[in-house]
Amino acid sequence: MLNVGQLIKASLEMGRRLLGPAWHARHPARALVPIRSLGPSHLERIRAHLLSLGPRDRYLRFGYAANDEQIGRYVDGLNFERDEIFGIYNRRLTLLAMAHLAFSVDPQCNSCAEFGVSVIERVRGRGYGARLFDRAVMHARNEGVSLMFVHALSENTAMLKIARKAGASVEREGGESECYLRLPPADIDSRISELLEEQIAQTDYHLKVQARQFLDVLKVVQDVRQGVREARERTAR
Repeated sequence: MLNVGQLIKASLEMGRRLLGPAWHARHPARALVPIRSLGPSHLERIRAHLLSLGPRDRYLRFGYAANDEQIGRYVDGLNFERDEIFGIYNRRLTLLAMAHLAFSVDPQCNSCAEFGVSVIERVRGRGYGARLFDRAVMHARNEGVSLMFVHALSENTAMLKIARKAGASVEREGGESECYLRLPPADIDSRISELLEEQIAQTDYHLKVQARQFLDVLKVVQDVRQGVREARERTAR
């Protein structure tokens, strides 16, 4: 019988086979980290993720030292019908990293979108920020966005590096920078890739949910058994 880790690994391997070697040759870093779209049901996990950020990370993510109340207002104001939120979960269903792709509400800029990302400190250096950026670019293209931009503090070198590597132009003014990335139109590759990646990510997430539920039930059973054992020992005395 496969254990939880083997099931998740098997789902990722299935995804790799579905995408095929040609796709991986074009996108070597993708499909290794399942990224799924987040909806209202993920709201509390999003809140927990952002509240777990330290003062420095909050400053870099929002451009100011956001307190808990301000983060709460940001989360409560998320528009899942208009914007797109992406997330990376671990096996414990902790949201390790998330990205917010906000579409412009200005009719004159309806082909523009803004990208923001946050990654918890203990998983830095794994390329999650860049991976989320790639995922957001693909979705933006498929939604008809031609210009994606990132507003970042000039000291946020990690975000600026991701933007520059993608080919964005960066304009710096004082302590802030604006990154502008022109996007090509959607094509068959971008549309099929997004459909497959989202399906793989959803399968991976559902497996993690089932694994978490199984472990929770197992813990309850173990606690009950421990209670029965202790009761017997007390009776035997």
